[in-house]
Amino acid sequence: MGRQAATFVILAIYIIIMVGIGFYTSRRTKSTEDFMLGGRSVGSWLTAFSYGTTYFSAVVFIGYAGQFGWMYGVSATWVGIGNAIVGSLIPFFLIGRRSRLMSNHLGAKTMPEFFEHRFDSKALKTASAAIVFIFLIPYTASVYNGLSRLFGMVFDLGSNGYLIIIVAMAVLSAVYVTLGGYKATALNDFFQGIIMLIGIATVVVLTVKEKNGLSECIDALNAIKDDNGDTNTLGSLFGPDPVNLLGVVILTSLGTWGLPQMVQKFYAIKDEQAIRKGAAISTLFALVVAGGSYFMGGFVRLYCTAAPDGTGREVIERGSNGKLVYDKMVPALLDQAIPNILIGLIVVLVLSASLSTLSSLVLTSSSTLTNDLIKPRFKNFDDKKQMFTMRIFIAVFLIISVLIASHKNASISTLMSYSWGALSGAFLGPYLYGLFMKKASKAACWSSFITGVGISLTHMVLFSMNISAFDGLKTSVKDMGWKLNILSPINAGAFAMLLSIAIVPIVSSFTKAPDKKVVDDAFSSLAELKK
Repeated sequence: MGRQAATFVILAIYIIIMVGIGFYTSRRTKSTEDFMLGGRSVGSWLTAFSYGTTYFSAVVFIGYAGQFGWMYGVSATWVGIGNAIVGSLIPFFLIGRRSRLMSNHLGAKTMPEFFEHRFDSKALKTASAAIVFIFLIPYTASVYNGLSRLFGMVFDLGSNGYLIIIVAMAVLSAVYVTLGGYKATALNDFFQGIIMLIGIATVVVLTVKEKNGLSECIDALNAIKDDNGDTNTLGSLFGPDPVNLLGVVILTSLGTWGLPQMVQKFYAIKDEQAIRKGAAISTLFALVVAGGSYFMGGFVRLYCTAAPDGTGREVIERGSNGKLVYDKMVPALLDQAIPNILIGLIVVLVLSASLSTLSSLVLTSSSTLTNDLIKPRFKNFDDKKQMFTMRIFIAVFLIISVLIASHKNASISTLMSYSWGALSGAFLGPYLYGLFMKKASKAACWSSFITGVGISLTHMVLFSMNISAFDGLKTSVKDMGWKLNILSPINAGAFAMLLSIAIVPIVSSFTKAPDKKVVDDAFSSLAELKK
C-alpha cells in the first residue's frame, strides 16, 4: 500500500472514532454547565490529557520545533522542559487548586465571569470576553497553518489544497464539539493524547536513527558553521543564543497561567485528588510531547539547508520578505526520516494534537461570547437558547479563523506569539493575584488588560509595516556577544506577560480594592485548603 492510500485508511478510522465520540457524549450533555465544563466532574486522567493536548498542537510540532530547532539546535529541548515544569506542573498546584474552589463558589464558568464576580465588575467581564474572542482567532489560524504544511507534504491537492485542508479540519472540529461540548473534547483529548505519545516517541527515534545515532547527530550539528564561518554550537547544552531562547521558554511556559483555554480546565476538575494526579500525568505528558518535539526539531539542519551545498539536504525556500519558511522544515525532516508506511501515523499525530487544541479554542471562545456577552443582554435566555447560540458561534469563530489562515504568508510562530502575548499579557497578573491577593484592584486589572493588548497591537503594527530600521533590532547582553531581539514577536509577548505580573501589585498598592464583603466571600471558598 502506498503512502497516500495508507494515510487515507488511517485518517478514515480516526475520523470515524472522533465523530462517534461526539455522538456518544451528545446524549450526556443536558445543560450549559455540561456543555462548557462537563458538569465539573472531570477526573485526573481526562483533565491532564485535555490540558496537555490543548497546550500542544501543530504550532509546536510543525512551527515552533522547526523554527527554534533551526535557530537553537538541540538546546531548543529546554523549551519543552520549561513547558513541562513551568507550563504544566506548577500551574496545577499554584493555580489549579484555588481555581477549582473559587470558580465553583462564585459560579464562574469562564475566566471573564471569574473577573466579574471576583472584582465586582461587569465591565471587566465584557472587556475580557472581547479580548478572548478576538485573540484566540490568530492562534486558531496558526494551528490550521501547521496542519496544512504537513498535509501538503503527503497529498498532492493542487493549488487549492491549502484551503481544502483547513476547511476540512474546521468542519471536523466543529462537528464533535457542537455535538458533545466539553465532554466530547475531553474524551477525544484522551484518545488523541495516546496517539501523540506514541507518535512523538516514534518520530524522535527515527529522526536520530536516520542520521546514524545521537552522537553522530550532535557532532554533525556542531560542525555546521554560521554566516560568518564560525562554529554554531547547535549541539551544545545551551546552544548559540541562550538569551533569546529564554524568551521562548517564558512565552510558551509562563503563558499558560493566563490563557483562558488552559485555566478553565481547572474549573471542570472533580476534586483535590484529581488535581494531584493530574499534575503528575500532565507533566510527564509535556516532557514526552513538548520535549520530544523540540528535541526532534533540533536536528532539522541535518535534513534541511538554506541554500544548495551539495549535501543532499532539502533546500528550504524563502518567503517574499527574504526570510526562511520555517514552517516547511519539520515536514521536510519527516519526508526523509519516516518510512512511507508510518507517514499515516505521523499525520494522525499532528491532526490529533491540532484538533484537540482547536476544539478547546472554539469551545472557550463560543462559550465566553455567549455566556459573558450575549446572555446578560437578553431576558429568559435559558439553557436551550445558550447551547444553540454557542453552537452558532462555534461556526462563526471557525469561519473567521479559516479566512485568516488562508493568508499563507503569516508564519505559525508569529500568529501564536501575538495570541498568547495579548491574552496572557492581559490576564496573567489579574487572574493570578485575583486568586492570592485580596487587595488586587479593578484598576490594576484594567491596567494589565490595556498594557497586554497594547503591546501586542503596537508590535503587530510595527511588524506588519516591515520598517527596515526596526527589523531585527538587537541589543548586546553582558558583553558576551549575545543579542536580544527586541522586536521579536516572541520576546514582545514574553515581556507583556512579565509586565502583567509586575503591574497588578504596583497599581493595586495605590488604587481602591473591591468591596471587602465581595472579596471575603470569594476567599471564603479557600477554607478547604487549610484542612
